[in-house]
Amino acid sequence: MSTALAAPPRPIAAAGGDARPGLGRLTRVELRKMLDTRAGFWLQVAVVAITVVAVVILLVVGEAADQTFKVVMSLALLPAGTLLPIVGILLVTSEWSQRTGMITFALVPVRSRVLAAKLLASVVVALAALAACLATTAVAVLVADPGVDGTWSVGPAMLGQYAVYLLTAMITGVAFGALLLASAPAIVLYFALPLAWAALVSLSFFADVAPWLDAGRALAPMAEEVMSATQWARAGTALALWMALPLLIGAYRITRREVSA
Repeated sequence: MSTALAAPPRPIAAAGGDARPGLGRLTRVELRKMLDTRAGFWLQVAVVAITVVAVVILLVVGEAADQTFKVVMSLALLPAGTLLPIVGILLVTSEWSQRTGMITFALVPVRSRVLAAKLLASVVVALAALAACLATTAVAVLVADPGVDGTWSVGPAMLGQYAVYLLTAMITGVAFGALLLASAPAIVLYFALPLAWAALVSLSFFADVAPWLDAGRALAPMAEEVMSATQWARAGTALALWMALPLLIGAYRITRREVSA
């Protein structure tokens, strides 16, 4: 009589599969989520359409001095900087509002990896928006051909500031979505709270701290001029309050909050 020895089970990785999806794959999934929902898709279409319309209007009615690369680019960045953060909000809150969190976090139990993928996907979308704004601006200036001094005077420093402007706007949207985990309150708070804060710090009592804590004032020069060290310090302080702090609190909530089906 012979005894058959059962072979030990092979690990999943040895069988040719991955133990868990990589961060690159998770990022691609989050990018699909941005485009697969009607809200996300049409918001991005609206950004493109509004940008093109605004630039065309500037070419038609603007003076030659207003048709330089720097001026047109400042205008082109506004729609993306205003509307794209909503896409970032919806990317986070959809896990709860659409009740997909149970599936997402069952497949990827380490929730911090999911949040990291959402942040990376937001960075990709922001950079894609920056490329679209640069292309639209370049075509517009070529067509307008204003013929004034400094038409194309945009150096690497300004290009870097354009990137930071869109990236921080997008990440701030993700941060507010993570902070509240509900679409409507996050969108309302994202727009209403800075306005209320700006009104408060406009009082003479806050004259000294307003440039440091009002994100609107601190970040506005980023798309208009090469910023000084003091302006960068103000921008960093405002971003710590309006982007980093909500993101840290939101990350804690995502990793701790119970998910229901």
